[in-house]
Amino acid sequence: MKLAERAQRIEPFHAMDITRRAADMIARGERVVTLSVGEPDFGAPPLVREAMREAMDGRPLAYTPAMGSPALRRDIADFYRARHGVEVDPARIVVTSGASAALVLVIAATTDVGDEVIMADPSYPCNRQLVESVGGRAVTLATTPASRFQLDRDLVAGAWTERTTSVMIATPSNPTGTSLPFGELDAVCSLARERGAWRIVDEIYLYLSDPPVDGRPPRSVLEVDPDAIVINSFSKYFGMTGWRLGWAILPEGLVGPVERLAMNYFLCASAPAQIAARAAFHPDSLALCEDRRLELVARRRIVLEGLARIGLPVGVDPDGAFYAYFDVTGTGLDAGTFCERALVSAHVSLTPGRDFGPATADTHVRLSYASSREDLAEGLARLERFVAAGCPAGDDD
Repeated sequence: MKLAERAQRIEPFHAMDITRRAADMIARGERVVTLSVGEPDFGAPPLVREAMREAMDGRPLAYTPAMGSPALRRDIADFYRARHGVEVDPARIVVTSGASAALVLVIAATTDVGDEVIMADPSYPCNRQLVESVGGRAVTLATTPASRFQLDRDLVAGAWTERTTSVMIATPSNPTGTSLPFGELDAVCSLARERGAWRIVDEIYLYLSDPPVDGRPPRSVLEVDPDAIVINSFSKYFGMTGWRLGWAILPEGLVGPVERLAMNYFLCASAPAQIAARAAFHPDSLALCEDRRLELVARRRIVLEGLARIGLPVGVDPDGAFYAYFDVTGTGLDAGTFCERALVSAHVSLTPGRDFGPATADTHVRLSYASSREDLAEGLARLERFVAAGCPAGDDD
């Protein structure tokens, strides 16, 4: 029987493979410190959990509209008005089964065979895979610590061709935790807009970024580019990873096409999760999530100090999300071997740079500091002993 070419061509998400291996070790009774997955350890806010219990009281839970519950879409629009001072018509919001489904819908709606989509290297690996699965070409541009591992206007302009149809930006970024300065984000979006290309801006980690010096909330691209496509999620800031709920804000012209795709691809996102998610916007939930953001800042300090002590340099300090992207070239190992040995020998799971693009595939490793302070301290202590011993191979190497 024939296997589709896209299924043969698609690459694995190595972070998930490493996490699976770590889980197997834990199941065998081994103590593994898991620093490989971008999953906050806080869980959903209590009001969200209580709302889910109420929703599961035996009432009928019918499909919602394909674009999502009207009430939740209004809540999201109200959140953008309060947080960013922008008016978003709820009709332009699609609620999805996680941000991943939002990315699937947006890429399917904007990318044809042969179209080129510009994105940074390193960047979230699924973006490349999704673009190429619909026949597009992911144009990955190598970035450096000097640009905070982010695109800038000149880099994008230099890569532009007649086939360029979209620019994808994540700010803050996975795997680096670094943000694109807002003026540069405006400049990149202005360039793409002038040339008739879509601007797809991943703001999944926006509310886990450091606020500007004026104390205002971190700024959304919608404040300067109302027709940008914005991707966001309940997973990170709200701690609702397993709930699989996200959203996209669309320019008016994409609403109809995305709705038709959503009907056919997903029907709708989970109805009880949508009901419960409304409680995420309650003032008490938002205050709790802000306290958790500050806790992540404290964990970041622990990680950056620990990595510096070990001699694993972070080229540019993160200012958001919960990742540190450190350079392992000084150990004499490539990133894949470093992570393999760290798992087997030190029982610490990390993510090698090969997930995030070729530019840093062999040189960098991502550490997630979404785990507890205790796990971070133990994991860093294990890595310090591991590196001091010359990164020895374990029994399975």
